[in-house]
Amino acid sequence: MTKVVARLIVAELVQEPLINKGAETPRDTANSEDRVGTTQLETVQEPKYQHLKTVIGEALDSDFAVGEILPNERELAARFGVARATLRQALEQLELEGRLQRRRGVGTTVAPPRVGVDVSTTQQAWPGVGDDAWQAQDSVLGTAPAAVARLLEAPAGASVHVVRRVRLSQGQAVAAELLYVPAGSVAGLTADADGSASAPAVLRELQHLALDGQDRSVELGSARADDAKELDRLPGSPVLVVTTRYLSGGRTAAVSVATYRADTCRLTFGDSADLAMAS
Repeated sequence: MTKVVARLIVAELVQEPLINKGAETPRDTANSEDRVGTTQLETVQEPKYQHLKTVIGEALDSDFAVGEILPNERELAARFGVARATLRQALEQLELEGRLQRRRGVGTTVAPPRVGVDVSTTQQAWPGVGDDAWQAQDSVLGTAPAAVARLLEAPAGASVHVVRRVRLSQGQAVAAELLYVPAGSVAGLTADADGSASAPAVLRELQHLALDGQDRSVELGSARADDAKELDRLPGSPVLVVTTRYLSGGRTAAVSVATYRADTCRLTFGDSADLAMAS
């Protein structure tokens, strides 16, 4: 069978939804196994899982809604006539591309559109100002990690206010942030007996400073245990780590370390929507 003929068979296959959303006619029942047999995939001159990924991706576009749960692996492997190992490779690729999400206790679902992460510095504002998409969770008095202490130009072990915030999309956490604020940046803050203060209070006091500018760096990392729990991911899952320095009065007034799910976010560059880059 030629590659062109195989493509035509695949096109016919894509018209069949992965989930049986209505009763099949006798003709459909008789032909479904032929259309999803392994011979179609074997004739394509590319890895089976890569071709299967394309077929499933097209079906996601035409037959599934955001949040819909896919059939289990055994049923999908049987429908496509492939080994479960091949199916897993295809699903893993779709997950890395942000098309699918695997949620513990739920299964594999169709992912919502990726959240844009603006890594430009064209729009500058203190955390919590304007249409800020983050929700403050809590604040504690703690110690900044060594890397953050260097950015703050603070001595090792110096106490800082640590504000924990989370960003939601479609009701799901897609990013977790730790905002490190030295006591000197919020000198007018009314603190509790132990020196801590609420997250809103820390943010409000920080906003009293004049923001001179900010710089930002992005790197690919793996989710630590606490981030993984917050983001409903497994430890070690790929994440984007965005570190932002907020500058005021010739010094670093605060440092934000935000961890984004790499499967649900994409990098954007200010107003240049055409320059969006998938993670």
